[in-house]
Parts: sequence; structure tokens; C-alpha cells
Amino acid sequence: MKALLLYSSREGQTKTIVSYIANQIQGYMKVDLYSLDDMPNVNLADYKGVLVGASIRYGHFSKTFKAFIERNSETLNQMPTAFVSVSLIARKAEKQTPQTNSYTHKYLLSTKWQPTICGVFAGALRYPRYTWLDRVMIQLIMKMTDGETDSSKEVEYTDWEQVKRFGSDFGRLIIK
Repeated sequence: MKALLLYSSREGQTKTIVSYIANQIQGYMKVDLYSLDDMPNVNLADYKGVLVGASIRYGHFSKTFKAFIERNSETLNQMPTAFVSVSLIARKAEKQTPQTNSYTHKYLLSTKWQPTICGVFAGALRYPRYTWLDRVMIQLIMKMTDGETDSSKEVEYTDWEQVKRFGSDFGRLIIK
């Protein structure tokens, strides 16, 4: 039994979250973990379940993520799948569900893919790693949303207990 875990990560937090889930379920099944940016050619039918994680930047998921889902939605809809959405807006508890996170909700309404389960997780704020323009833009967004604006800070908002529960749910989903 194999699971395929994929991610589209801009600053690395989505990769960290999906890798955490991969490590969590590796104890009872084989796991293949790939970035969507350099994923080898795989046959999705070879897997018992697929988890795809994607980060949101400036209100949008990456083109690579959206293209992968568009190409594979029919196959994904015929198997157990999970979607992990990661964003800074999810640092607020009221924005941590697919229904209350506007970007995730909008995406799910626009895609043919209907993931079996969906998790919305807070990402990380990594000011020192951003380009000057990204730093200024993200500071502005954080100021407007009552978030951290100190450009010397790195803040991880991810709730690892929430991620752990989701990983368990995904594991149970695919070992049925």
C-alpha cells in the first residue's frame, strides 16, 4: 500500500507540513513525497491515496498546483484524496476551515477536484527571507490584518496538533 504526498511551497512551510504528515504515516505504509515543481512522471492509480498541499501567496495558489489538479482531477476524484491549504490568513482561528478561509473556499468552488478531506493550516512569516518588495507587501497586508509587521522576525503560526490530527485522518482514510 502506497500513498503519494505532493506539495507546492514558496517559502518552505507547506513542504514542512506535508513532510510532517508523510513521516507520520510512514509507519504503516510506503510514502512517496514530491514537490510539484520537480515531480517525476507517476501513475496516480498506483497509489491508495493522494494528499496535495499548496500555499497561498497574495491570494493565489501556484500555477503549477492548479495545472496539476486540472490535469488529474478526474483520477483524483476516483480515489481517497486530501487537500492541505497553507496561508498566513489561517493564523486566525476563524479562518482555519475550507468554508471560512475565503481563498480555499473560492478555489474549491472553482475546481472539478473534490478532495475527500481538506485541511487549512496557518503558515509561517519569514520576513528576513523575503525579497525587499515581498517584505514590504507582506508588511502592508499584515498591518491591514492586525498581524506582525516587524521585518526582522520569523514567526511560525502552524498549529502542529491540528496538522497531526489531519495526518491521522488521512492515514485512516487510506487504510480502509
